[in-house]
Amino acid sequence: MPGPRRVSAMEAVLAHLRGAIERGEYAIGDKLPSEAELCRTLEVSRPVLREALRALQTMGLTVSRTGRGTFVVADAVAGPTFGDYSAGHLLEVRRHVEIPVAGYAALRRTQDDLDRLTALLERMERETDTTAWVAMDTRFHLAVAEASQNPVFRRVIEELRDALARQSAFLNELGGRREQSDREHRAILHALIAGSEQDATGAMTHHLDRVESTLADIVRRARPVPSRPTSSRQ
Repeated sequence: MPGPRRVSAMEAVLAHLRGAIERGEYAIGDKLPSEAELCRTLEVSRPVLREALRALQTMGLTVSRTGRGTFVVADAVAGPTFGDYSAGHLLEVRRHVEIPVAGYAALRRTQDDLDRLTALLERMERETDTTAWVAMDTRFHLAVAEASQNPVFRRVIEELRDALARQSAFLNELGGRREQSDREHRAILHALIAGSEQDATGAMTHHLDRVESTLADIVRRARPVPSRPTSSRQ
């Protein structure tokens, strides 16, 4: 059994700031210290801090106001949002669209579709850059929709593409989902190659179940919050 996942510098900063907000050290309406001040206090680089601040916004705890800074708008995580959509709304639509789409793709896919998906997944499994992997993740789901041979399904996934990318990045930064997601994508591809509608819908259902459980874990996760995160400049 694998050991516990190593907590990144960004996660440590996020845990610190989230804990401070939930304890009331920063009340609703308060402005967080400047990026420069937070970087000095927490001893992290600006890119690490900015990732943590973006995650706070996704969780609905803060908003960023151009030219004014970051302000606290909630003292508890109700549910993340990805662009224009809440996590719950996005997942509900994904279940109603992507599960049957996988089944249609298993029945209708062409050899070109399978070659495209195979090449894409092989690139994903080798990729080490999170941003590049996230782009390929959304492309994989779009390619499955294309394999259904129904342009309406492709249009729906295209509409969700930005939200899917935001969700994917969030899950990878805070849930360590990349390797597991690759395995789930591999299972979907195997079902498409086999032409099994049942296996394809089952594999996509499992994939979305794991997305949902990871999101729920991130929202409810109890984190021991030290006075400041371990110094780690990246």
